[in-house]
Amino acid sequence: MFSRRRFIQNSLLGVAGASLSSCGWRLADIQNQAPMTASPDKLHIYTWSSYTDAPLIKAFKGETGVKGITEIMGSNEEMIAAFEAGKARMFSLLCPSDYAVELMHEKQYLRPIDETRVDDLDSLLPNLAKVGVIGGKRYSVPLTWGTTGLIYNSEKIPEPPTDWSYLWEHKEQLKRKMTLLDDPREVFGAVLHHLGHSQNTADMSQLKAAYDKLQELKPNIASFTTDAWREPLVAGDLWVAMGYSTDATDLMKENPKIRYVIPASGTNLWVDTMVIPVTAPNPESAYAWINYVTTPERAAELTAKLGYVPATQAAIDLLPEQVRQDPIKFPSQDVLARCETMQTLPPDVAAAIEKYWTQVKT
Repeated sequence: MFSRRRFIQNSLLGVAGASLSSCGWRLADIQNQAPMTASPDKLHIYTWSSYTDAPLIKAFKGETGVKGITEIMGSNEEMIAAFEAGKARMFSLLCPSDYAVELMHEKQYLRPIDETRVDDLDSLLPNLAKVGVIGGKRYSVPLTWGTTGLIYNSEKIPEPPTDWSYLWEHKEQLKRKMTLLDDPREVFGAVLHHLGHSQNTADMSQLKAAYDKLQELKPNIASFTTDAWREPLVAGDLWVAMGYSTDATDLMKENPKIRYVIPASGTNLWVDTMVIPVTAPNPESAYAWINYVTTPERAAELTAKLGYVPATQAAIDLLPEQVRQDPIKFPSQDVLARCETMQTLPPDVAAAIEKYWTQVKT
């Protein structure tokens, strides 16, 4: 099964993300796209690969009479680019990550969520309750969440790493045996946490220090990759990879020698959400889908089947005790207190990270 972020290649840097903001897209460009004739019995969804499957689509149609038609998104950047290029008129439901919601809101692409039409919002986990709330209005509904950390082969690294610092402290031992994500926000976020700073810092001196620290590690990095570490890690050709908790749990089911650790100095707490675009041809069915997949019983079932972690306490309470005690899926409050959600960065900060990232990758 493909996991939540298997396809991500680049992270949306922020309001100043060059590939999007330089295109000059405005709300008018989206609204002026020829509207798609709405069919009340069809719902087009743009989502991550692991958040739906054929049985779920069939069950949804059986209960609501609406046929779900999904298209798989490779990244937040890809989703927004496709949306702006003409697919805005097609989709009634999108599944952006937390920080992409802020960007889409600033571009005026999203309808406010009518909270009276969404069940179980009062059961959202406390650290997720404000995700998607901008200016006092809700623009997204959290679906699932997880962390970014270190995935390692315990046969090669018997003593588990505890922090990002492990990579620098053992860089010679790990030379060409470690990978980092091919994602500038994630990588710079990890280095910033290692240096004792916020991953959302706007301090240019802190960013420069993170860049210098990353350059120090660069000669020992096998590659920057979001997915290609999996088989080499199992085979022992790689010893440790920066990755996502969902990827770790997926791989650990197949290979007990694989382990995952949330770095002690802090990391990214990512949240994937559901939004309804302003051009949605079938918002009624979008609300039906949101309520269907977040119903506690259904969300708990999908956790067992598809592997993602629900965003509501009501769904978590229905999970088996063994699952609820899994420290990878459900870190302790002490661990979560060291995590941050990713925020959209000011344009100059986003541009600086993009510049530094280009220099690191070349």
